[in-house]
Amino acid sequence: MGSLSLLLLATPIFGLSLHAPVFEADAATSADLSAKVASAEFLAKLDEDQPAGKSAAAPSPQDDYKEQIKRRNSIAGVHRVFGIMTWAAMTLTLAAGAIDYHNLYGFGAGIGDNPCVKGSAAFGDDFGCRGGIRTIKSIAAYTTTALYATTFTLSLMMPDPDDLASGKGEFASTLRLHKTLRWVHFGGMVAQIVLGVLMAGRIGGLDRANDYGTLQALSTVHLGIGLVTWGALTWAGALMTF
Repeated sequence: MGSLSLLLLATPIFGLSLHAPVFEADAATSADLSAKVASAEFLAKLDEDQPAGKSAAAPSPQDDYKEQIKRRNSIAGVHRVFGIMTWAAMTLTLAAGAIDYHNLYGFGAGIGDNPCVKGSAAFGDDFGCRGGIRTIKSIAAYTTTALYATTFTLSLMMPDPDDLASGKGEFASTLRLHKTLRWVHFGGMVAQIVLGVLMAGRIGGLDRANDYGTLQALSTVHLGIGLVTWGALTWAGALMTF
């Protein structure tokens, strides 16, 4: 058979193609591979654009709510412990203050007939009039102030995602009263600190010999505010404890 005949015969069989024929299955595989490569490149681009340390998905409102409840429960336990400690320190301060007031001013006594002058002071002249009771009162007062500041700060840090005080029912009413009393004893604490500094002579230069009447009046107000503050704190704590 001549060369031309062989060429004509081979043409319909092999199509004179210099490349291997592409089958449909191979074409599909090639398309899938291209799609996978494109997807991988797209995901890599997303990772590059994403800020470091953050996931693509933002936390849901439900996750945020759970986190706030968890934080509230954690702070509430510490707040309760510090509240009890504050109440105990304030009780000691009030008791020592009442004894000191009695010894120095005798509940209305004049400068010449108060218990310290007459020798009838509680716990004797040395301990009752010359620093013993007053030292206990000062230490207790400083301790109370530090504990109270911590307790009050913790109360402000507690989240309230359910806004419980705005609801209806007995618990909501109790919580509202608790929060109202919080501002009563807070105001009392601020007033006590100011009066304490004033009576100590650090402001105004008051002294017992020349300003007995003024110091007696300030001490009476100081003791009265102390009783109101202690009562408000006791009431607020009892509401959430019992």
